[in-house]
Formats: sequence, C-alpha cells, structure tokens
Amino acid sequence: MPHSIDGVQGRPAPDKPLTQLVAEAVQSRGTPISQLLRLMWRVNAEAGANENLRAQLRARIGAPLQA
Repeated sequence: MPHSIDGVQGRPAPDKPLTQLVAEAVQSRGTPISQLLRLMWRVNAEAGANENLRAQLRARIGAPLQA
C-alpha cells in the first residue's frame, strides 16, 4: 500500500482528516506554496471533498506575503 504524504509537513500522514490538514496549512503563514498545492491536489482527488476546502486553499495560495 502506498505511503500517503501529509501536505503540510511532508511526513507520512497520521490519521488526520483532510479538513484538519487544510485548516492547519491555511492558518500557518510559513506553509510553502508547494505544500499548499499538494493539499489542493488531494482535495481535487477526493470525490466528496468540500468546496469550502478548495476556496480556503485558493485564498491562501493567492494571499500576499506579509512582511
């Protein structure tokens, strides 16, 4: 069975739900864009994914960097 990757930390994913992973990534200003994009890929790949998760990730990916 393939090893899933946690989009936030890049480690094997614990049993965290995708909604929690997205929430943690969106709240952390230090999350790299590459990891946000991996999470977006996971949201898009999940059949029953919430449209709100997509919107949160899109907003965070497009947010300007804070100085």
